Formats: sequence, C-alpha cells, structure tokens
Amino acid sequence: MAINIKNTNYNGEVLERLLTVATTSNEIVEKGLIHVIPGVSKKISIPRLHTGKMLRKHKEDPKVEDSKGNFTYSEQELNPVDFMAFTVFNPRVFENIWRPFQPKGDLVFAELPPNAQNALLDALSKQVQFELGGHYINGEYGNDDDHLFNGILTQAAKDSDIVIVSSEATKMVDRLKAVRAQIPVAMLENPNLRFLMSPSDFNKYDDELTAREYKNRDETTRNIKMYKDIKIETLAAWPDDLIVATLCSPDAMTTNLFAAVNLQDDEHVIKIGPVSNMSELYFFKMLMKADTNIAFGEEFIVLDSREEPVFVQPEEEEEQQGGGE
Repeated sequence: MAINIKNTNYNGEVLERLLTVATTSNEIVEKGLIHVIPGVSKKISIPRLHTGKMLRKHKEDPKVEDSKGNFTYSEQELNPVDFMAFTVFNPRVFENIWRPFQPKGDLVFAELPPNAQNALLDALSKQVQFELGGHYINGEYGNDDDHLFNGILTQAAKDSDIVIVSSEATKMVDRLKAVRAQIPVAMLENPNLRFLMSPSDFNKYDDELTAREYKNRDETTRNIKMYKDIKIETLAAWPDDLIVATLCSPDAMTTNLFAAVNLQDDEHVIKIGPVSNMSELYFFKMLMKADTNIAFGEEFIVLDSREEPVFVQPEEEEEQQGGGE
C-alpha cells in the first residue's frame, strides 16, 4: 500500500499539516540550464548548421571552382519515450491516525480534507521532480523502472565531437584550469557558458580557495560559485569527479542542452480516481514522455576523473580494452 504507517503514537492530537522529507527538485530545469520543448509526442530534430572558412584572395572574375567554404546541415534527434508514475493508497488509513485528516462522511477520496489531499499530491509531485532530475542527467534507456530515457551525459557519451580533457590533477582548481584551457575561444566570452559539477566537488573547490590565506573568503562564508569569471552550477544528481563546460540556458538559441516532453507540465498532470467501482482504493497516475540531447559536441568540454571514466580519449579507451584482455 502506498501509505505506510510506522511508529505512530497517536493519542488524539497532532499537527494540522503533514510533514514531508526535504528533497531536491529537477534542478537542471529549475535553474534554467536546459531548453525544454513541450508538445513533442513522437520525434523532433535539433537543426544544426556548420560553416567552413570562406575568406580568400580577391579575384576580378571568380569562377565556381574558386568557391571556398561550405554549409553543412545536420540534425540531433529528440525522441521522447513513454513512462509513468503510478501509486495506489487507501484513504481509510487516516481513520485511526491523524484526527484533523480523518475522512468525513462516506469514506471516499473526495471527502478527505483538502489539506491532506494537497499534502499527498505535493509529496508525489516533489518525488517525481526529484527522480526526473536524476534521469535528465544520468538516465539510460532500458527495460526496467530505473532506465526510463537517455539523459544528457548518456547522449553526450555517444557524440564523437565532444571535447575530452585529459588531466591527472587531483585539486579542483587544477581540474577547472585544464577544462578552461580546452574551451573554444568563441565560447569563452559567452554569458551562457557554465561549469557543471556536483555539490561535493564544489565543496572541495571552496575549501581549496578558503585555504589560500588572504586571497579568498574565510571559513564563515562560502566562496562565489565561479572560476575565472565563468559561473559554476552545482546539480545534486551530477556525478562526483566529473566537470563539464557548456552553454546553458532555457532559450533554444543560446543553449547546448535540450529536452523534449509531451506536455510542458507533464510532471504536474496527475489523474486521481478509484481503482474500481467496488474498491476503497484510490490511485495517482501521471503519464509522461521525455528525452534529452546536446546540440553540438564541440561545445561540450568534459573532464572525467572518476575511477571508471566514461569520457576518455580514443587511444586511452583502446589501452583500457587491451589491458582488460
């Protein structure tokens, strides 16, 4: 049953609202780091245009063969897949627990006090948001409930154009320096350029800055989330020891991160009803579709310092496979 009662010491009076445990949300969306395309029920493409060098010496009578440069059109695909949230509960469990939440009249969900209904719906929505945030980043499409759709990191690992940084550095300052050195010049001054990392990695960076006497803030204040004027964004679902530099924005024209969903607020569209006409059980049901991708691999600069890195140079990957044999 969806509502589990544990260690209750009910004696007739309780708080007038239900308390829920704190969770993080879908941070990559709420922080405006990704462009979400609503209303995609089947498939959509992210159009991309590359150009070659076009300037050349002047000619009085240029011919076709004197042409220089080209336009190369390509697409990245967003193909949302179906998944859902579904849970069942019995409103009668409130009869013997919290007096303020006891159902009134006939024992049906409609008679459950609004504050209890809202608490359940709010808890459901928060949990769905939290889980979606993890899938948007680390998701992998598979055959079980833990593999719903491909996240940004999974999609980026398939792109042969991404910029993979090699560094043996252990300090966060040195890792950030290595990543910044590989960022294309055209991106360096872009206001949407961001470093993405885990909160744990930023805490290490913060401690390193604090340890520098007379140069940064003391132990009572956190250092600014920035390196060389490039903003740092931390995401709870982001893996430790992985730094990415890329363009992040909720606007399609200024971001490198994309997601497609069936409805703009899919995760808030909740259907509620009795399991059957004869049942006392009620269900919460949310139908969703989602997929993610990056637009340009060359605008995704990554340093993977994990013990088992996913983003490695081709020659390093060959060495690892050879060592495994």
